[in-house]
Amino acid sequence: MADSPATGKPDAPPAQSFAWSNMFVHPDEDPRSEGGFDDERTVLVEYLRDQRLTLQLKCANLDAEQMARRAVPPSTLSLLGLVRHMAEVERGWFRRVMAGEDAPAVYRTENDRDADFNGAVADPEVVAEAWRNWRTEVEFAEQVVERASDLGVTGRKRNGEVISLRELLVHMIEEYARHNGHADLLRELIDGRVGQ
Repeated sequence: MADSPATGKPDAPPAQSFAWSNMFVHPDEDPRSEGGFDDERTVLVEYLRDQRLTLQLKCANLDAEQMARRAVPPSTLSLLGLVRHMAEVERGWFRRVMAGEDAPAVYRTENDRDADFNGAVADPEVVAEAWRNWRTEVEFAEQVVERASDLGVTGRKRNGEVISLRELLVHMIEEYARHNGHADLLRELIDGRVGQ
């Protein structure tokens, strides 16, 4: 928590109270599904879609400074860093592993393995670029899944291990769910809005 310039004391966290007005969206306007899917493929695709939408909802209506605001020192965790990180994760799994493309990292470098978080600075163009990259990678991933004949199709990791599309979709749901938990706390710290 940053110190207030006026008092030199830590800023008070935003006031918190539970009400629909503090939620990201009213339940009647929530774009995410309510489940009820019958087949395995639809279950996995739709739950992953919902997790992706959750990340977008947690970042909605924030400016560049808010998107780049760090959790607590010395952490580099921010909502913007999470968007950049998930663009990198989508790219790695779907382009490199499943599609076999030689797709270099967008943010990570040999010198800075955490550049997705370290480079998440309060610049509107950095925010816009992060969303463009994330959307591009999500669109590519959705095409890979759509073109797959079944969930048993495989890709190959860097270490030579084989992974099925089925396992990858479960892994991606887990990856988003974990980071959306981080996003819950980051958003609450910014403006008191609580998760769904």
